[in-house]
Amino acid sequence: MDGDYVIGGVFPIHYYMQTVNHDYTTIINTRELRFSRAMVFAIEEINNSTELLPGIRLGYQIYDSCSSVPVAVHVAFQLLNSLDTVFYTGGNCSLSGMVMTIVGESGSTPSISMSRILGSFNIPQVSHYATCACLSDKQQYPNFFRTIPSDRFQAEALAKLVKHFGWTWIGAVRSDSDYGNSGMASFLEAAQKEGICVEYSKFLNVLHSFLRSTAVVIVAFVASGDMKILLEELSREPSPPRQWIGSESWITDSEFRRFNFCAGAIGFGIQKSVIPGFRDFLLNLSSSQVATSPMLTEFWEESFNCKMKKSEKILLIFSNFCPVVDKKICDGTEDIQNLQIPYTDTSQLRITNMVYKAVYAIAHAIHNTVCQRTNGIAKCDKLNKLESKQVTELKKVNFSQNGYDVSFNANGDPVAIYELVNWQKSETGKTELVTVGLYDASLPIGQEFQINQSITWLEDDTQVPVSVCSASCPPGTRKVLQKGKPICCYDCILCPEGETSNTTDSADCLPCHKEFWPNAKRDTCIPKPVEFLSFEDILGIILATLSVLGACLAITTVAIFFHHGTSPIVRANNSELSFLLLISLTLCFLCSLTFIGAPSEWSCMLRHTAFGITFVLCISCVLGKTIVVLMAFKATLPGSNVMKWFGPPQQRMTVVSFTFIQVLICTIWLVLSPPFPIKNLTTYKEKIILECALGSAVGFWAVLSYIGLLAAFCFVLAVLARKLPDNFNEAKFITISMLIFCTVWITFIPAYVSSPGKFTVVVEIFAILSSSFGLIMCIFAPKCFIILFNPEKNTKKYLMNKNPT
Repeated sequence: MDGDYVIGGVFPIHYYMQTVNHDYTTIINTRELRFSRAMVFAIEEINNSTELLPGIRLGYQIYDSCSSVPVAVHVAFQLLNSLDTVFYTGGNCSLSGMVMTIVGESGSTPSISMSRILGSFNIPQVSHYATCACLSDKQQYPNFFRTIPSDRFQAEALAKLVKHFGWTWIGAVRSDSDYGNSGMASFLEAAQKEGICVEYSKFLNVLHSFLRSTAVVIVAFVASGDMKILLEELSREPSPPRQWIGSESWITDSEFRRFNFCAGAIGFGIQKSVIPGFRDFLLNLSSSQVATSPMLTEFWEESFNCKMKKSEKILLIFSNFCPVVDKKICDGTEDIQNLQIPYTDTSQLRITNMVYKAVYAIAHAIHNTVCQRTNGIAKCDKLNKLESKQVTELKKVNFSQNGYDVSFNANGDPVAIYELVNWQKSETGKTELVTVGLYDASLPIGQEFQINQSITWLEDDTQVPVSVCSASCPPGTRKVLQKGKPICCYDCILCPEGETSNTTDSADCLPCHKEFWPNAKRDTCIPKPVEFLSFEDILGIILATLSVLGACLAITTVAIFFHHGTSPIVRANNSELSFLLLISLTLCFLCSLTFIGAPSEWSCMLRHTAFGITFVLCISCVLGKTIVVLMAFKATLPGSNVMKWFGPPQQRMTVVSFTFIQVLICTIWLVLSPPFPIKNLTTYKEKIILECALGSAVGFWAVLSYIGLLAAFCFVLAVLARKLPDNFNEAKFITISMLIFCTVWITFIPAYVSSPGKFTVVVEIFAILSSSFGLIMCIFAPKCFIILFNPEKNTKKYLMNKNPT
């Protein structure tokens, strides 16, 4: 159609099909025919507008590229030369000038070839369906624009979709074209960033890959024509059910929904839209219109399987490829509204709207160049000479048409907004396209993707299918990659001792804080149990009971000795030292209680010093009694007055002197480096031991060494006096008690050093109680037995008898 300014259009209305006889036939693509008709509709709508290009008439030249790159290149040259149109809808066929800009082509590869030619002449090209990300390169394609988003955005959206549903192990197929190769490259790059592994990424001839692959999910970046071939092949050779993820080129094509094994497929499609009046325009085809257009004639005859009258006089395009078949004559009763074909399907206008917006974008660019607004009224000068390169001001276009915004960024791309669509079976068993979500690339990161409706998956399941190389590692484990396999293939290893992981698919386990320890599942850190010898422990109860019993035994002995203080056996055994010894033994028994319970600063200092001082007091008394025994027998020798040098005052001084030395050692220890409570985190990894640190180990061992020195000296003296005559002699009992005492404390040292945790305290208490019981049982038990049960022996005569029978 002629016009003041002419817009070119290129659509692949025909495509070649190889037959079983290895020859080729051409088939009309009624969907692409609808696209070309949308261009005509938009131009007529603009020509009737009083707001956009008033007084200006747009013309058009529409060509069929036949889904062929060579034909598309030939068409580009025809448009440059402003040759006659291939078909027209009537009117004056004379052209007023060369084409200003071009709408098309639908494919990326033909668009690339055309853009390289048209770019040399500064003729803008606005595609409605070429999505290859490569076309955003303004260095190579400076005059290329499109109303459909770049595949870079679709690839990112598909990768986020796969990640959203937890699929980490997928298959991928692509067309061997600029669209498929570029789109898949963008998807693989985005998938790698999302941590998704691709089991295979192949061209369409991969039926064997489908049969032996383990990936349940397949992403298909495939052109519509190629996808048809693939699905037809798969329908002949059934394969295990797969979850299809489709690119825009085929996921919204109603023709493919007849393949039932693809039910549940999801993918991104261009937003569906409504173009008022467009359906009536498509279906309002008069016989005269059809008869004057070879393209419409071919469409009509193929749709109704009839032959137009006098059509043999019209040059039919590609008639040399079509077999001659006798057909009935079209009688005018054919009703196009009853046709169920892509041409008449206006329920979800998606790409059609992209054609519609492309025409309007060009019209707005021309309007901004040749029109001026005066007093609110637009006036256009159709005599204004307009060059094609001026229309490249498309990048400044920004308008809204039928509620849809139209604009271009610096790369000639629009804002990327996709609908998430799902193939769902209706109650009638028919597969329908349902919009279940939206993806808006202009929103902030993390907010672009939303799902607002339930999705039906493969085999009409409502559960999201699982497609992973390895199952997710639960908390408490970490991933270990399998050798020679992608990062999505791994083994789950339990976290090492002392480490946890609290997230699914954790790559590393983290150690707990030193006062915490993993739980049984090793998915969280819990406070370590605190351990010390408490009064609630069985051991604590037993030792505390023995301590109290020992103290009661010592006090009972004091009472017995006090009650029988005038008896010979009490008087003969130095009652003053005996009472002091019993009091010190009582303190020895009670000081073991300071070792039980949670250590504190005061208890740590008290337990060691009290133990050291009371034991020295005890040994000092025993030592005094031993010396008294020796001195007593020395005093029986003629002329000896040694007892006056070791009487009661000297005995008291001896005990005080020996005890004072220990008090001095303990005081120095407490002043310089006293014991203090600590949390022992090294003996056991899984629990905390509350114990008393020695502070100064020298101080501790000095206290023990001094006790050992006194005990050894006492033992030696007792051994020397053990065979002295008379029942008066108690040296033999002191010898036995000191033997027990020294044995206990000699074995205590290695046991104390090697005992872990609270058992260190148990060993120390056991040594205190054992040595204390040894002293009281060996020294006082025989005397108490005589006092209570053999009073006849509690006489001076019996005690002085040197040779008792």
